[in-house]
Amino acid sequence: MKTTTLLFLLLTAFTVLAQDRFFTNTGTVNFEASVPLFEEIKAVNRQVIILLEPKTSTFVCTVMIKDFRFKLDLMQEHFNENYLESNRYPKAVFKGKIEKFDLKDINEIEKKYEIKGKLNMKGKSKEIVVNALIKRVPEGIQVISDFPITVSDFNIKIPSKIASKIAQTANTELTGIIHDEEGMYATLK
Repeated sequence: MKTTTLLFLLLTAFTVLAQDRFFTNTGTVNFEASVPLFEEIKAVNRQVIILLEPKTSTFVCTVMIKDFRFKLDLMQEHFNENYLESNRYPKAVFKGKIEKFDLKDINEIEKKYEIKGKLNMKGKSKEIVVNALIKRVPEGIQVISDFPITVSDFNIKIPSKIASKIAQTANTELTGIIHDEEGMYATLK
């Protein structure tokens, strides 16, 4: 009887914990640092980790730098070796709090939220505020957010001979559908 009760309590605890965290490792970050009249500088990373803890309104996004894919292999090589030094700084992490967030308010109608947090990239940290559009979808919770990144904030050195061909602020867009580990959120609402 004690074993059955203990097993029931453990399963209940895991179910409750699973609903307290929403996660994906298939989020997407689109990156662009193009300027008019020059070669398009775009990349995509489809292996982005996104975590949301509704009780604390904590939002975490982790991006492995080497997972960005460019149209040209040479751009990808320069991005990793020269600009972001991905062997030395393999990931970028944003951790913040979603202002005025309550899981009970999330429904099919997209709502705009502010996320205040710290972006850590290339050995530097910067406090930033980003906007996010959040709504419920059949698969979980959809998050869309823009992260403008100024290269000088993260000590990204661009050689003077090509500086006019690369935007000083890279536009990045994060998208993802996060779900609890049991996939229960979408079916419970």
